[in-house]
Formats: sequence, structure tokens, C-alpha cells
Amino acid sequence: VQLQASGGGLVQAGGSLRLSCAASGCSFDDYNIGWFRQAPGKEREFVSAIDWSGGSTYYADSVKGRFTISRDNAKNTVYLQMNSLKPEDTAVYYCAAHDYGVAPTPLLSEYDYWGQGTLVTVSS
Repeated sequence: VQLQASGGGLVQAGGSLRLSCAASGCSFDDYNIGWFRQAPGKEREFVSAIDWSGGSTYYADSVKGRFTISRDNAKNTVYLQMNSLKPEDTAVYYCAAHDYGVAPTPLLSEYDYWGQGTLVTVSS
């Protein structure tokens, strides 16, 4: 499984970005997908996750109501729409995959495959 995250960039506070996570080398709908982020000097943290069908989604409290995760299995892609961005959202964002046999999880250790990360910078 190869994952490629993209869509990061520089945006002003209050703005929006949409991240994409494109998968290859797998049956995409066999995997739940999670988004994580890591700010400078901090540990990687859970942001959001979606199950294999797109029917169940999960969010960290810090992004609930501002971020929306979705997936298009025909395009092997998961999206993270980020609205009302804040400076504290600045981080490298990673997508990751784990087998659909268990529910999507916020635990980093449960994810088997990781993308390379895309940088999101929110200026105040």
C-alpha cells in the first residue's frame, strides 16, 4: 500500500484547504484511513478517520465542526476538507491506512501504512 498526501500550503487564519490522500497498490476499500498531524516539537496526533465504506467518520475534538473527512473509493482517494483554519492547525499532515477488519482508530500504532506528509501553515 502506497499513500500520497497532497494539498498542503500556506493559508491565512479563517481560510480553507483540502488535503488529498491517494492510495495505490491495494484494494482501497479494504482499508480504513486516518489523518494525523505533527506540529514542530510535538507528538503526532490524531485528526480524523473514516471507515472503508465512508459511512463512519471520527474527529478529534480540536477539529470537530471545522474539518470534514470523505472518501471516493472509485478514485482511491480520501479527502480532508479543512475550514476555519487556526494557527494552531499548523503542522505536517499525514494520512495512514489500517485494515478494515476493525473500526477506525485514533491510535497511531494501529496503522500499518503511512504517507509522506504534507505541510499546512496557517498564518495569523
